Amino acid sequence: MLVPRKTVPAVHDLVRSTERASHPPTGAALKHLKQLQKTLDTITEAHPALEELTQLQHQLRAIRRFQLSQNDVGVLQNTDKALQAFRENTKSSDSLNQALLQIYSLRNALGHRSADGPQTDTVRPAYSLEEDDDG
Repeated sequence: MLVPRKTVPAVHDLVRSTERASHPPTGAALKHLKQLQKTLDTITEAHPALEELTQLQHQLRAIRRFQLSQNDVGVLQNTDKALQAFRENTKSSDSLNQALLQIYSLRNALGHRSADGPQTDTVRPAYSLEEDDDG
């Protein structure tokens, strides 16, 4: 794509932002997200008035837009374990608060990771208008 040299950084930012948006979770990450959502739905049916569950639902929807690493999948597993512990003992909200903190920190880390995204090195143009290579 040909753009004026002054606008190249803006174009790179636009391209990177669309690339980030087009990387939904795949494989194991999607499996764990679905399992976590299922556990959360089960708890929400039993306790619909808990604000923490609404916050967890909101954060999970936000996390679905990011590409997740293997470490992120581990956080999802730990969060699911904490939610299952809460489901078994609903009188103690410690495990629910732990799950909420884990999801918040994962969401924040993913947001900062994508904002800091991999910076491209100097991009070599496909051709140069200044050189005469024809003859």
